[in-house]
Amino acid sequence: MTEVLQPVILSGGAGTRLWPLSRKAFPKQFHALVDELTLLQATAGRCEGLSEYRVTAPMVVTNEAHRFLVADQLLECGNPAGGILLEPVGRNTAPALTLAALHATASGEDPILLVMPADHVIADQQRFEEAMREGMAQALADKVVTFGIVPDSPQTGYGYIRQGEAVSSQAARLEAFVEKPDREVAEGYLRDGRYLWNSGIFMLRASRWLTLIERFAPGIFARVREAYINGQDDLDFFRVDAEAFANSPSDSIDYAVMEPLSQEGDACVVVSLDAGWSDIGAWEALWAVSAQDEQNNAVHGDVFAWESHGNLLYSQSRMLAAVGIDNLVVVETPDAILVADKACAQEVKRVTEHLEKAGRQENEFHRCVHRPWGTFEGIDQGHRFQVKRIMVKPGASLSLQMHHHRAEHWIVVKGTANVTCDDKTFLLTENQSTYIPIGTRHRLQNPGAVPLEIIEVQSGAYLGEDDIVRFEDVYNRDSGSK
Repeated sequence: MTEVLQPVILSGGAGTRLWPLSRKAFPKQFHALVDELTLLQATAGRCEGLSEYRVTAPMVVTNEAHRFLVADQLLECGNPAGGILLEPVGRNTAPALTLAALHATASGEDPILLVMPADHVIADQQRFEEAMREGMAQALADKVVTFGIVPDSPQTGYGYIRQGEAVSSQAARLEAFVEKPDREVAEGYLRDGRYLWNSGIFMLRASRWLTLIERFAPGIFARVREAYINGQDDLDFFRVDAEAFANSPSDSIDYAVMEPLSQEGDACVVVSLDAGWSDIGAWEALWAVSAQDEQNNAVHGDVFAWESHGNLLYSQSRMLAAVGIDNLVVVETPDAILVADKACAQEVKRVTEHLEKAGRQENEFHRCVHRPWGTFEGIDQGHRFQVKRIMVKPGASLSLQMHHHRAEHWIVVKGTANVTCDDKTFLLTENQSTYIPIGTRHRLQNPGAVPLEIIEVQSGAYLGEDDIVRFEDVYNRDSGSK
């Protein structure tokens, strides 16, 4: 019987060290940073070459805010999810894996779970698959497997794993987890040869995890099981009971299970992974895995560099020129620019901390905001008005809604709009427009096969996104935004 391999993707991170590209509402796993695929899409397809196993569609554990991004991106790359499980609050990786294991065994199967963060880069697919095959051999022998990255430098930003005696040519007993070291200790680890970076990638049978989490962390098991049993399907998603899940202790896979289990002989093994791995934890890491020119600059977008060396130059919306600069990170987005010394790339989090304290929206949203029906982008705003560009996907529809404080003017610039305005429904085509008075029930739909683009001019005393009352919504959202 062919063994079942179930990829489980944990997609809950915010990637704050990659600001201004990565933001809370659209973090790094949803960006294409190294090739045409986003990090999430690349992760979802990573096991396709393991044809000797029955590899199922990836299961994704994510949050409420990102659920439509996950579904859309996986559909876009032809790899739809085999389940999207929604965490109402973040409770670290141990509850997330418990949720995935319960879902994987609900149908009576007991697959091998391959647990992967959504935001990693793997450059050498062949070596990755070789490591996964070794992991499968160990997991089928009822081992709990983690994957350790063969280090090539004394990194202080990673946790480490110390290997014990070898159990195969590629695997060893997991002797201990080690916290992030200082520079001197990290250099000693590199010379020692027994230490690997902790990748956060795990493999084990689903029932094995459930047995272990109940044994070592019964509070997590009980609360997550309760949350799952009382959960329900919602469109393409599975929504767990929010109160029960929120009452679960918060803990990582390492601390909750792997560390105590590693003290019990050879129950835990670590498989060496030397496959061009990076977690893209900061801009310097992206520079390191990107293609570089003859001056060691990694460039993206409309960039000109002269007498500049070792820089990451990233432009999204306009021309970026660099003259006589070395070892900098310069990142341009439509609403924010970052300039940082590459050596201080880890400290970009100071910017996001400042933005959060100041209540600035640049911490959470880009100028272009994604919604399940499409996107909207702010173009201009002033006293009592703002202008947006709205794109509605083919066949998609905004909610039937009403605003207390603003009126809207819609001008179609591309496609066909089906407009509901109180008891009237009518079509608008390119260069046609309509007016939505304050207090009017209205809806915008795209009945066509191409994206609908409109310019929306809002006017009124209050223009916040929370001025909305929903009457009908195909996406089952609460009031709060379009």
